[in-house]
Amino acid sequence: MRKIFCILVAALTLFAACGLKLKPFDVDDDGGHKLEVCRYDRLESQYLTTGDFSALQQMNMDYPIETRTLLEDVLRIGEVNDPQINHKLLAFFQDSTLQAIVSDAESLYANMDDINAQLTSAFERLKKFLPEMPVPLVYAQISALDQSIVIGDKTIGISLDKYLGKDYPLYKKYYLPSQIETMSREYIVPDCLSFYLLSLYPMHDFESRSQIERDLHIGKVMWVCNAALGQKFFKSRYISAVDRYMNVNKNLTVEDLLRNNNCAELSRKYLK
Repeated sequence: MRKIFCILVAALTLFAACGLKLKPFDVDDDGGHKLEVCRYDRLESQYLTTGDFSALQQMNMDYPIETRTLLEDVLRIGEVNDPQINHKLLAFFQDSTLQAIVSDAESLYANMDDINAQLTSAFERLKKFLPEMPVPLVYAQISALDQSIVIGDKTIGISLDKYLGKDYPLYKKYYLPSQIETMSREYIVPDCLSFYLLSLYPMHDFESRSQIERDLHIGKVMWVCNAALGQKFFKSRYISAVDRYMNVNKNLTVEDLLRNNNCAELSRKYLK
């Protein structure tokens, strides 16, 4: 339970890098809704591996918020308006290990159609449960093994370098086996859902709450994630307690479940 956003051959590359920058939840030919990951990572990778200034320009022009978040909040290498920030970013990634990570991430995620399909399906279900929920813009980035998921204002940033697979050799040097188990492709969409929902429905006074209350709140979020995913992806005794609670209280909405910060009844009657 764990568990923070170029003028490259003109229009063709712009479309490929972020075809849905302005329409994160577009309508497809069948009348349904389609959510796609915006490929900010491709511009980032081009700049970091070749020093292509046009890629950097595109990052700043089309992704100003994502770039600020990457520099200031994720990598924490300086402010975006620092005259030397571009050089700092390039120098930061010149380490051979980081260059290998960039290359491996771009190779493994050259195609993200499966992720797009899963996101589309999951958020369509979520919108049925939570009609007022804002649908986020989702983008991919490379974060130098920092945060897996970065939540902004109606945005979700996926750090591809944190999902290179449980057998990725470098992970064994820096992470515990229990952590590595969750650093695979299949965890991307569940992590996006859980972190986004936690940002929308935080537990008030989280730090002062008991551990059981915290675990039950996260259990509620993960129960909703399982419903959106259409499978019991997350499993724990706290999620099972929420499942029993919702089966008894069938008139309770998902919105009510997530907004109710009082976990006393859940703990007393349903936690085994």
